[in-house]
Amino acid sequence: MSDTELARRLGKLQGILEVAKAMGAERHLDRLLGLVVDEAARVAEADRCTLFLVDRERAELWSRVAHGAATIRIPLGAGIAGAAAASGAPVRIDDAYADPRFDREVDRATGYRTRTVLAVPMRNTKGEVVGVLQALNRRDGPFTAEDEELLGALAGPAASALENAVLNEEIERLFEGFVQASVLAIEQRDPSTAGHSARVATLAVSLARAVERAPPPPWRGVAFDAAALRQLRYAALLHDFGKVGVREHVLVKADKLHPHELELVRARFDLARAGLENEALRARLEGRAEAPIADRRGELDALWEVVVAANRPTVLPAEASARLAGAAGRAFRDPAGAERPLLTPLELSCLSIPKGSLSEAERSEIEAHVTHTFRFLREIPWTRALRRVPEIAYGHHEKLDGRGYPRSVPAEAIPIETRMMTISDIYDALTASDRPYKKAMPVERALDVLADEARRGQLDAPLLAVFVEAGVWRETANPA
Repeated sequence: MSDTELARRLGKLQGILEVAKAMGAERHLDRLLGLVVDEAARVAEADRCTLFLVDRERAELWSRVAHGAATIRIPLGAGIAGAAAASGAPVRIDDAYADPRFDREVDRATGYRTRTVLAVPMRNTKGEVVGVLQALNRRDGPFTAEDEELLGALAGPAASALENAVLNEEIERLFEGFVQASVLAIEQRDPSTAGHSARVATLAVSLARAVERAPPPPWRGVAFDAAALRQLRYAALLHDFGKVGVREHVLVKADKLHPHELELVRARFDLARAGLENEALRARLEGRAEAPIADRRGELDALWEVVVAANRPTVLPAEASARLAGAAGRAFRDPAGAERPLLTPLELSCLSIPKGSLSEAERSEIEAHVTHTFRFLREIPWTRALRRVPEIAYGHHEKLDGRGYPRSVPAEAIPIETRMMTISDIYDALTASDRPYKKAMPVERALDVLADEARRGQLDAPLLAVFVEAGVWRETANPA
């Protein structure tokens, strides 16, 4: 071997070592396969190269990455690549058209003319053939034994790297499936909020990308790679998972009284009306005036209307609150002659909730979902790239002025990912389609609410400016 040939061989071996290092660090499957194919073509001095993967379930090979060709699927054992995969041995051909194993249809379909072929099997750490590297048309004559040896030297680390990348891809699919199943569990507990987690994730990731493109002064130099965006997306998708620990009747409570509680109140009013009707009949039989009884019945009906109105999750007027207190002081006699109140103290307390449908105890139970979420997410053995998912999700109800919950942490303890998710969460909660307890808010009004919170120092104003100016909110807006 001449000095020139030796230098060329050493150069190829050095290239194989370098690309083997790169393959060992690459976890993205498509990028890895691209590296393998490009290096295989260089090492074999080939015009084109294709990497076939073995599909054991279908008993076929399919071209995952190919130079200048569409996806090809061939039965295991058929064709030149199939023969290499089935036998586990390299196949080297000097004249493709003279070999009966060569399928000329591919050339006819692509307009390419194949002359020489070298196919080398790729074996994983278990010795199983997982793919085939196939080189076409050596640029300087037929493929040589040296080409076969060098391509085989590349196929070994390529197969190991491929095995690792496939495993990594499977782990990512596993995480994705777990996250989606968790979101489904949340939404089945409260169907009225279906789609909320996915929309928050879409908004948060879009905001992160917008911030990276045009970062406001406080966030200069902020960057989000694919792993960081995935971490943010998972945190947003799972931010409400702790709601599985909230009692369902509290989670879906639409009015101040639960339906069965309102029915009990209705039954008492009906009994009180029946008692007044009986009293009116007795007065008629005894020749007494019925007008006072009719007035009392009118007052009872008016009080019932106050109860029905107060039960809605709207702001309670002061007048209604006073009339409710008056109703609580009224009593009636049931058919057994026992005196009973129209409203119990607990019912009065619920109906007197100033705004919304939740009592203080129920609101505390709902707010506890954040802690439930953190405790649940902390138990998951996240990968290094996703280890901050629990931390990011934990703060989505915190405020920059320290008045949020559940920990009331200061602004410096709230990471940028959480700040972006909080803006996205509030915006979607305000604009989501009608829920049992509230109407959807117009986009303009929702953005005004967010701006007001930013002015009061509760939300990150520079991030909100990007959310508005970059049109991030449009990502989930219903088309007109």
